[in-house]
Amino acid sequence: MKVMLNQDLDMSERLWRYYKTERFVSLMDTNSIYFASARQFEDPFEGAVAVMPPNFPVDPRYSVREVGESAFEELRRLMKISCWHREDYESDAMWQLYAGERKGVAIRSTPDRIRSAAKPFRLKPEYGIEDLLAGNVKYIDLLKERLKVSMGDRFWFKHKAFSWEREFRLAVSVRIAEESGVAVPEFGVQVGFDLEALIEKIYLGPSLSKDDVEIIRAAAAKRGLTDRIRVSSMLGTPRYI
Repeated sequence: MKVMLNQDLDMSERLWRYYKTERFVSLMDTNSIYFASARQFEDPFEGAVAVMPPNFPVDPRYSVREVGESAFEELRRLMKISCWHREDYESDAMWQLYAGERKGVAIRSTPDRIRSAAKPFRLKPEYGIEDLLAGNVKYIDLLKERLKVSMGDRFWFKHKAFSWEREFRLAVSVRIAEESGVAVPEFGVQVGFDLEALIEKIYLGPSLSKDDVEIIRAAAAKRGLTDRIRVSSMLGTPRYI
């Protein structure tokens, strides 16, 4: 695992990934995590080096896309990314956003577990192994600053408005593979992991149906992970006196 931006990572920091039930079952069935193309993200500022203020006059010098912009747009297609949330505790906001309004499941891991669990990734069996890139996202005010880093490093910087995400990113770049003639999927790729090494805990969402709980337990049992299942703290009983 190659750490980006020369970061000194806390290898024991807790990392969370939230899933809808069907995506968790797929994780258990395939032993792999989906890495989406950077083009698939909803963040309109993904990879931007600056943000112009709203209603800012259009500068005619920027009316035509430059060569560098076109090259970066291609790199967005070729960079495949998996996003994790850095936090000691489960997050209600993450449950709602990424686990179907609290009806999903979350896995908890650490950078050290990810490093140990990652399997060599190849687009084709006969082609070379791609580096697994990793690092904490840094958030900067792109209204005030212009980002001056390499195109590859841009994926570990985001506009400050997204700082609530506290994101840890994993990525593989398949640019060299495409340049070598290997067919690259337009969207995401599946990257293999040893789930027993990867997963520290599995948390059941607070609004899961009984049927989904059974589906999740059955999927985890196939990988011998039943003993790592926990119930969300949000199912606790509140006391007022």
